Amino acid sequence: MASQIRKLLEVKNTTGLSGSSIYRMAKSGTFPKPIKLGVRSSGWIASEVDQWLDDRIAASRNGEA
Repeated sequence: MASQIRKLLEVKNTTGLSGSSIYRMAKSGTFPKPIKLGVRSSGWIASEVDQWLDDRIAASRNGEA
């Protein structure tokens, strides 16, 4: 099965985070890191972003931050 790639705009729309927040969190290890697609192009593996969202929802429902 081929992995789907999401560009920054789609990741922003999906998560509700700003671009700077996404990059800051990726650098700190609290968000999936982007993969390099080309010299000036990056993207995120959709399944990793979806898993991050699922984890955030679960944490919220369990009273965690």
